[in-house]
Amino acid sequence: MSRVLAVLRAACWAALICAIAQPVRAQAWNDARARELVERATERRAQQLADTALRDYRATAHGYLTFLAQVGEGFPDPPKVVRSDELALEVYWLAPNLSKQRIVGRRDTLALPTNIAYHQDHLGIVQNNFPNIIRIGEGDEVRDVPHPLSAAGNADYDFAIRDSLSIQLPDRRVEVYELRVRPKDPEQPRLVGALYVDRSTGDVVRMAFTFTRPAYLDKELEDISIVLENALVQGRFWLPLHQEVEIRRTGKWLDFPARGIIRGRWEISDYATNTGISPAFFAGGPEIVSAPARELARHEWHGRILDSLPSDVRAASDEDVRKVQEEARALVQQQALARAEGASLSARKAYDFVRVNRVEGLALGAGASVRAGGGIVASARARYGFSDHEVKWRLGVALHRGDGTSLELFGMRDYRDVGDVVERSTAVNSFAAQEFGSDATDPYDVGTVGAAAELGVHGGLRWRLEGAWERQEPLSIHASPAWGSYERTIPARPLHEERLTLNVAREAPVVLAGIETRFAAQLRAGLTQALDDGELAGNPHFARAMLTAHGEHALGGGRLVLESTVAGLLAPPSAAPQELVYLGGPVSGPGYDYHEFAGRVGGTGRIEWRMHVPFFGLSLGPYGHAPASATLAPFATLIYTADAPGFSPPPAGFYPAVGVGALVFFDIVRLDVARGLRRGRWTFSLDVTRDLWPIL
Repeated sequence: MSRVLAVLRAACWAALICAIAQPVRAQAWNDARARELVERATERRAQQLADTALRDYRATAHGYLTFLAQVGEGFPDPPKVVRSDELALEVYWLAPNLSKQRIVGRRDTLALPTNIAYHQDHLGIVQNNFPNIIRIGEGDEVRDVPHPLSAAGNADYDFAIRDSLSIQLPDRRVEVYELRVRPKDPEQPRLVGALYVDRSTGDVVRMAFTFTRPAYLDKELEDISIVLENALVQGRFWLPLHQEVEIRRTGKWLDFPARGIIRGRWEISDYATNTGISPAFFAGGPEIVSAPARELARHEWHGRILDSLPSDVRAASDEDVRKVQEEARALVQQQALARAEGASLSARKAYDFVRVNRVEGLALGAGASVRAGGGIVASARARYGFSDHEVKWRLGVALHRGDGTSLELFGMRDYRDVGDVVERSTAVNSFAAQEFGSDATDPYDVGTVGAAAELGVHGGLRWRLEGAWERQEPLSIHASPAWGSYERTIPARPLHEERLTLNVAREAPVVLAGIETRFAAQLRAGLTQALDDGELAGNPHFARAMLTAHGEHALGGGRLVLESTVAGLLAPPSAAPQELVYLGGPVSGPGYDYHEFAGRVGGTGRIEWRMHVPFFGLSLGPYGHAPASATLAPFATLIYTADAPGFSPPPAGFYPAVGVGALVFFDIVRLDVARGLRRGRWTFSLDVTRDLWPIL
């Protein structure tokens, strides 16, 4: 099947992606050429439903239905696969518009507990490029949207020709027009996007679109994007070849930044036309049905679902889907696609409400945000520490655009941690700090006013630029643990700082030497002025760079995981300790103490091999079953540090460590045991998986 799919797609549609665009004169909306093409395509679409040359067909479809979750303010991290279903279908069609799809193979895997249930129409493909009235989610998500190439729907849309493209098939060249579509009234439930139409016949070759806000019946829906690609079967019939759907929901609980994503991806092949399918086959029952459980169990699969899942399904946004969303924003006013505005209680993470550390003790907080329309969002957060008796706060006003760019003015007073690598989840750290005096944070006091610009995605990279004026001061221990005692805080230097920070992150993975790699970088530069009696020797300017990378590769029944963080500081000898590179702890340096290493230059690397081993399962009721397996993860790490200040005793050099981790219960809980091999010790770490740290 995969070979047939590759040949079909390479011949029919990959050629369009790589096609040479034929320049055409820019067309005005609803000009004579665009209207003539629309009328021809509408007429051809009606003829296809009654085309006696194509009486019926049967085909097979293979697809993935994946539920992903994404968290964090601005959703900076790629989504996490929560559940993935792999399906095999038998597809049947009979003129003029009878459709039947039979699920003959289905398997699923849970990566995190969930009780998600899919709508029935998510389990199959789209026939006939949608009917005259489009519905999604069995009418619960989108309902009663007129098809732009229907007799009734023509009057509801504006049309314009943008490009002329060529598809080189084995026996002919097909000329295709890209026809842009936008609603005449964006306040009505309509679609927005592009249709690709065969210039000579009026056949629809491709559809790529989303919907206006009034089309969504579910208020939590952020957007739905759909891509339908057709192939020329037997040289005369344009039939389904490749389909993608992405449904994104953003929860409103406390305005917490959490997004759920459903992605469907289908490949259709093995067509047989005019085989004489009986009309009785389509009588009664739903369009999509499932074979008996015994037949489903007999279907032959290859490998594990998550190993065979296409890499771009895991990405923050599929490239084709992202283009649909960008095109829609360009065609209509952003307000037609935006969600309703209002005020709500808000939080970036769970620890905005409660946390414990050695400076604040128990700290409680809350926040609120107001979405005022036009992309304007005002936000406020505050937190009070019961041991330091200090209020920390942040105020901001931001303007968000539909293309992903934004501008924010903000002011804040908060405690900032010096580490480039987060060593422990805040939830676990709060418990460890309160009970055992183990606090994996090194904060210093920061008062800031500044502006930040989100520059959107360019070349697959997301850019953020921030300029700020800051006052920085050291902090003291104010709390006491139930047992033990706290380590001292870092000797941060009091100073004023004017700084410019550029953050760059790769949203979708890039394959380097066969390894799916994501990375993020930060460049920071500024001018400092000491507030104490000391003087900054030489030039008070400083520059700091940091690069972190994460790579994964399926290999030999397991998964190879590579991680690295490197950072360096260029500054006078009297540079502030809070700008140094700190390493050591469960993530950057297992086998060594927390932030045992500090220097102007530092780096850490980890190589880890994850393999499945037998383990006992666990029923979670409606949220599924924890698999009867665990993940064993032997690893090795290496720290490098150089140019250490006087308060950091380990000398410059390399510090290796080895250890083993065990991940259980959907790989949510992780236990690590490690040994530092140079001046190190045995260390033990128990925490939740790092995928959950952004919210915990």
